[in-house]
Amino acid sequence: MDDVSTRLDALRRPRLLIRAARHALRDYDRGKLLRRLLATDRPPAPDRALDRLMDQEDALESARREGDAAYSVSRHIEVLVALIGEARLRRQGAA
Repeated sequence: MDDVSTRLDALRRPRLLIRAARHALRDYDRGKLLRRLLATDRPPAPDRALDRLMDQEDALESARREGDAAYSVSRHIEVLVALIGEARLRRQGAA
């Protein structure tokens, strides 16, 4: 199992965040969301996207836990949506 898979399997987040992300996943537009979250013209391959998204999610989770005033729950949900979507694409590609 690689580092990204290990990190994904170890994610433990509040149920409400995960439920919101799963609900929003229905409207996941990979091109649009990844362009915005990763500041890129074209979305990278799922493995590369997952690595960058995991770094963003780690920073957001730290900010949430510390009660940082700059923490954005909507941004956190967007990153979780992208993580779930990219993980699904990665699994489909591996199958």
